[in-house]
Amino acid sequence: MQSLECFEAELTNGKYDGYFNSSFHSNIRDRFLDLIKKYKEIFSANGDVILVSAPGRTEIGGNHTDHQHGCVLAGSVNLDVIAVAAINNENVIRIKSEGYPMDEINLEDLEPDEKEYGCSSAIIRGIAARFRQLGYDIKGFNAYTSSNVLKGSGLSSSAAFEVLVGNILNGLFAKEQVSPVEIAKIGQYAENVYFGKPCGLMDQMASSVGGAVFIDFKNPDEPLIKKIDFDLEKEGYALCIIDTGADHADLTDEYASIPKEMKAVAEYFKKDVLRDVQKNEFLAEIPKLRKLYGDRALLRAYHFLNENERAQKEAEALEKNNFEEFLELVKHSGYSSYMYLQNVNVTGSIAEQAVGVVLSLCEEFLDGKGAYRVHGGGFAGTVQAFVPLDMLDDFRENIEKIVGSGNCHVLSIRPIGGTVIK
Repeated sequence: MQSLECFEAELTNGKYDGYFNSSFHSNIRDRFLDLIKKYKEIFSANGDVILVSAPGRTEIGGNHTDHQHGCVLAGSVNLDVIAVAAINNENVIRIKSEGYPMDEINLEDLEPDEKEYGCSSAIIRGIAARFRQLGYDIKGFNAYTSSNVLKGSGLSSSAAFEVLVGNILNGLFAKEQVSPVEIAKIGQYAENVYFGKPCGLMDQMASSVGGAVFIDFKNPDEPLIKKIDFDLEKEGYALCIIDTGADHADLTDEYASIPKEMKAVAEYFKKDVLRDVQKNEFLAEIPKLRKLYGDRALLRAYHFLNENERAQKEAEALEKNNFEEFLELVKHSGYSSYMYLQNVNVTGSIAEQAVGVVLSLCEEFLDGKGAYRVHGGGFAGTVQAFVPLDMLDDFRENIEKIVGSGNCHVLSIRPIGGTVIK
């Protein structure tokens, strides 16, 4: 922690430029300088502050596997939420996110409230409550945040915000003793219990830990995390996230139906999650499962059983430097999500199938090269494509003729996760 004036002078003089360029894959100096200016317009410039950053994430492998204690391959990206924060010597948390009203949380009231479901204030309240439950002396603070993580992009701006708030509390009140893994769990707790969304842990974990990571959630309290060397440019590829233009709002029921149906199939085998169900046992019971739960639940369970194994193979392929095998697995992941998981189109939608349209465009413009798949939760949002660098300009131009200029985002894997800037 140090004064705003010190941070402002050091940022202006370029002290952090090397660190930003090597660790963030982008120079965010100007964004922090602008953030400090806006912080001073709303809050007092007196007292020491911290600067914090938390990245968005891309799901590389393991589509809807985390909530069934499966395996995922994910990576933090070079888009993030940043904050300036300082203790305010009150019992109130105030967070002003650029473009949004101020959130104020009274620390005397940290109980979940269904009326607050779906609100950013619920996330803040839940994270503060969990830090208190873990024994940390949380007090009031002021923060101003700004984000360039695309909303509704499948890059999980919500998880980035959760990790940001967790790191603010960690930096101000916990001497940064809370691990990235624990911060991710705290974010998931807030989203499940306070925000009202039954999410898994992948989004928060990828944002918090950073880099490209393989995560095995077989034991969700102690997930196995393995860093993966993943240099796309070295392989001659770019990562593109394509905004399909579909409305990402009001899809909670669609997302919730996936873990609900998977869990129902698992319970048939007297298991809590599909990770504990053997594939041969599942195949043997298909006639009964169809009658009891319907074909969609059956197909979604089938997707999980194969996708969980596929995520492991993707990580192994990257570790063996077999990028062609990795791309083939990514394509099969996309096929499985479309055919079996059925999270490409909103149920019953005929006129609006934006994700399916963009997938067809990727198939056409890549012409057998690279790989593509629905990205993240699905139903709306984005498509992920691995595009050969020698095709990138044409691919981007052709895609954007249809989805709109600026909607094909070329990203890189950021090597660090949520962090307090030092």
